[in-house]
Amino acid sequence: MFAAENGLKGDPRLKGISDAIRVVPHFPKPGIMFQDITTLVSNPRAFKDTIDIFVDRYRDMDISVVAGVEARGFMFAPAIALAIGAKFIPLRKPGKLPGEVISEAYELEYGKDRLEMHVGTVQHGDRALIIDDLVATGGTLSAAIRLLERVGAEVVECACVIGLPEVKGRCRLGGKPLYMLVEPRQ
Repeated sequence: MFAAENGLKGDPRLKGISDAIRVVPHFPKPGIMFQDITTLVSNPRAFKDTIDIFVDRYRDMDISVVAGVEARGFMFAPAIALAIGAKFIPLRKPGKLPGEVISEAYELEYGKDRLEMHVGTVQHGDRALIIDDLVATGGTLSAAIRLLERVGAEVVECACVIGLPEVKGRCRLGGKPLYMLVEPRQ
């Protein structure tokens, strides 16, 4: 569900967030319209509005864990976790976390990858929110869900700043709700 469909229709913050995202044509390969959120996080107003919208949504949902997907989910998840009184857990690419980890493989349009999480950082019964910058096919978010559920967490929702309109209701999230702020810019 997009934020505009959930009580924020016409909210000027959504336009400000969308306008703050830079589009880089043909990156990282021809035909891709890369949605660059570095311009969003470097814009104090748009960045604050992004965090505020997520915090308003999740403040009263009794979330104990905010899991950020590497790397761009890390830009949003810690601030949201801090504001709602939850712990931040990084979900990293292979080989980035020291110590004992569990991992989950997933498919990409152009190959395979894995997400890893430290053993013991999430407890059975934790209520988790997963944050990433963009959802396209849902593969990364699905791996994050499986990883958290393997240790007994309840995934309450997945949230992304940018979501493709065609992904609504079609991505592979196993019935978990998906909350998106804006559509990609062209």
